[in-house]
Formats: sequence, C-alpha cells, structure tokens
Amino acid sequence: MEDKVLRCQDCQEEFIFTVGEQEFFEEKGFDSEPIRCPDCRRAKKQRNNQQY
Repeated sequence: MEDKVLRCQDCQEEFIFTVGEQEFFEEKGFDSEPIRCPDCRRAKKQRNNQQY
C-alpha cells in the first residue's frame, strides 16, 4: 500500500490519503475512499453538529 493523492469534492484541493488512514478505513470496514479533505470533513462535521 502507498499514500494516495485525492481531490476534495468540496474545495477541489488535493490531499494525501496516507497508508495509516487507508488501514484505518479498511479496519473499520469502510468501502470507499474519503471524498473530502480533513479540513472540509471537520467543517462539515461542525455544521452537522450545529444543526442538532
């Protein structure tokens, strides 16, 4: 396994999906790669938390 360069769906910036993150995703049973960079994931989580 190698680090992968992905593009964020929200901000269109490239980000690194590290081997460690890939292993974590696999361990948790996630089938797909992240579609958002860490900053956009954090922002989305904050928006969702504010709605509740």
